[in-house]
Amino acid sequence: MGKYDDILNLPHHVSSVHPHMSMHDRAAQFSPFAALTGYDDTVRETARLTDEKQELTTDRITDLNQKIAFLKEHVEERPQITVEYFIPDEKKSGGKYVTFSGKFKRIDEYNHNMVFASGEEIPLNDIFEIEL
Repeated sequence: MGKYDDILNLPHHVSSVHPHMSMHDRAAQFSPFAALTGYDDTVRETARLTDEKQELTTDRITDLNQKIAFLKEHVEERPQITVEYFIPDEKKSGGKYVTFSGKFKRIDEYNHNMVFASGEEIPLNDIFEIEL
């Protein structure tokens, strides 16, 4: 007779106090411990590339000012334009250049923004190019 023969054929115990744990939850108990929580996210963030904001030349500033003046003169026509502008990154230096197309609505002189019919607002200081 073996050491455990007396309990070998007994039914599996079911607790009346604790709810049954799913196989997924049981497996999670034995998953590897992540001692450096957030480390992978930090490495990914550091590796993410950003662009530096380009300084505008005098010629480009003159060109942009002429295009903005044209838009102000033709505000009633609500022309369709495309604007390339810089969005600063919230987490690190630099940012990215994006392009937006839409119907021009007005220049908000108070907030120094270009406003579109869709409600989009682009800071004038971040505009790199305007295509009419």
